[in-house]
Amino acid sequence: MNQTALPSLREELALFPGPRLVDGQPSWTIQDPVRNQFFRLDWLTFEIVSNWQRGDPESVAEAVRESTPFDVSADDVEGVFKFLMENQLLRPEGPKGLASLVRIAHARRESWWLWLIHNYLFFRVPLVRPDRWLSMALHPARWLFSRTFLFLTLAALVAGVLLISRQWEVFSATLVDTFTPTGFACYALALIFAKILHELAHGLAARRHGCHVPAMGIAFLVMWPMPYTDVNEAWKLPDRRARLMISAAGVLAELALAVWATLAWGLLEDGLIRTAVFLLATTTWVITILVNLSPFMRFDGYFVLSDLLDVPNLHARSFALARWKLREWLFALGDAPPEYMPGRAPWLILFAFFTWIYRLVVFIGIAVLVYAFFVKFLGILLFLVEVIWFILRPMYFELKVWRSRWSDIRRSRRTLGSLAIGCLMAALVLTPLPWRMQVSGMLYPGDEHAVYAPEGARVEAIYVKDGQHIAKGAPLFALSSGFLDERTVAARSRIARLSSQADSASVSPDLRSRLLVLQADLQTARASLRSVEVQMLERRPLAQQSGRVRLHDPDLRAGVWVARNEKLATIVDGERWHAVAYLAEQDVHRIAKGARARFYFEAPIHAPIEMSVSAIDLDATRVLLEGALALSSGGSVAGREIEGKFIPERAVYRLKLDTERQDSTLAAQTWRGKVVLFGESQSLAGRAARAAMAVLWKEAGW
Repeated sequence: MNQTALPSLREELALFPGPRLVDGQPSWTIQDPVRNQFFRLDWLTFEIVSNWQRGDPESVAEAVRESTPFDVSADDVEGVFKFLMENQLLRPEGPKGLASLVRIAHARRESWWLWLIHNYLFFRVPLVRPDRWLSMALHPARWLFSRTFLFLTLAALVAGVLLISRQWEVFSATLVDTFTPTGFACYALALIFAKILHELAHGLAARRHGCHVPAMGIAFLVMWPMPYTDVNEAWKLPDRRARLMISAAGVLAELALAVWATLAWGLLEDGLIRTAVFLLATTTWVITILVNLSPFMRFDGYFVLSDLLDVPNLHARSFALARWKLREWLFALGDAPPEYMPGRAPWLILFAFFTWIYRLVVFIGIAVLVYAFFVKFLGILLFLVEVIWFILRPMYFELKVWRSRWSDIRRSRRTLGSLAIGCLMAALVLTPLPWRMQVSGMLYPGDEHAVYAPEGARVEAIYVKDGQHIAKGAPLFALSSGFLDERTVAARSRIARLSSQADSASVSPDLRSRLLVLQADLQTARASLRSVEVQMLERRPLAQQSGRVRLHDPDLRAGVWVARNEKLATIVDGERWHAVAYLAEQDVHRIAKGARARFYFEAPIHAPIEMSVSAIDLDATRVLLEGALALSSGGSVAGREIEGKFIPERAVYRLKLDTERQDSTLAAQTWRGKVVLFGESQSLAGRAARAAMAVLWKEAGW
């Protein structure tokens, strides 16, 4: 190319002085007004571009050598030529120029699926061209940029904080009261208002510093809408403080809105206006701090940090440093860093790793939200797209670099150490590990027999005491019922009368003719007496098992009347115990009958008890029978109470566990504690794969 004439620069390009770079050298900015794009030039590139009209690379290099201290060669000029050509800053001349443009266009042409992914991840919809009316609004709004307004806002902040501190209980109660469907709709309206103000602030700040604002509209990040303002012309400003003000204008506007809304809430009386400013204050504070100030996405926080550090393309440059550092950690190749940034490189590398993790969590979280609240299949598809695009795709390109450097990697001593660490990590992920799960549980005496009053009766005698150990068959109570006594007397009297008549049938012709009827009535009367006698026996209950007696009412005494089905006592076998616990759906497959478990008491009253799983419900529990195991009561099962019943939020399965040996040292009562279950060993990779397959199987409808 040394003998080939250089194509001309495009005539509509504009050149502006730029800020000094990190190493102290001056810079310049090229503006492409057609595409509204800006390109930063260092000193050497600027000198080459300034002498571009010389016509050929050797002449340009000679002119730069004569006027500057740079030792420039034709190869340096060719590098600048490639940069200008790839970014379409040259005017195409002749067949070769057109062929170059066609080649660039083909290289940038995307397949339909790449186009779909790019536009799913991020795209913009311009709505208005605000440049004209922003210029008209600039003069009336100039006081917003004054120091007076700044000091007033700071004073309002102090006053608002003091007022809220005095009314904090009211403020927090109001926040809880707004967590309703109507409240969330009002929050959405407040958020829209705050975001419109946010974008207007960007536009006004840009116009104040002489930048044009060609468009305002809505951008979609992973299908999540957010307003945007095109302030790309801020790149042409050499003053870093001016660029910083444009980048921070939206956040500052939202913070000012939050401050004044907070002060207004503290001063206003209860009513509609106070509720409105409360929504503005809370929404603006939260969104500004959690979203706008985050530098990990290309929001305001990113551009503010970029301007503070004076590092354009912060993400791309920090990512390049992080990839270089990763190769050095793994293989110690001795490569030079992509660029030298003394004192800043370690922080930028750390920033890159945090950004990767943050983006992964955010995008997967959005996919989970889509999966939970919209079309399930779409949520799974979005999850796969984000995993492929943000995890597998960067890994693929990095592996391609490793493949191209394989000869150097293979000779490095550190490669063996990295390979050993990688194998160890793979073994940790793939090796089945002992599994244990801790859940809340209730411990009950092994066998209980409750004693109830069969009918309303009077207590004649109590043969046992509370806590007394009795044998099976021992008498417990003596109850009497006037109604049964009357039925007994009547039944016996009727039997005696019918028996006398049947005996007299041999001497009385009248009775002889009714003998069969008399015999039938006699059998009925005797059956009625037996029934009454059985009921009388129930008034003298016996112990159905040996154990310890627990009187339901310790003050129960002779002469007291008890109601029908009233619980009188419980006989507890305190030597064998059983426990009840609930296990989540994703873990229940790892527990089988006979699995080992251990019960730990909440209070240190007894050593842990060894147990084993004796039963597992086949269906998920719909209503939690043991309310003490609810999360709200200190247990581990999350759910909500509906009409006095506790409904688990997620599928849980009821487990029953039995003691492995007898233990009579515990008081015969119910105990709450923790149940540690020892289940089937499983690798981390196997568990993740099983969970993923369960979701796919469920959503496929199989």
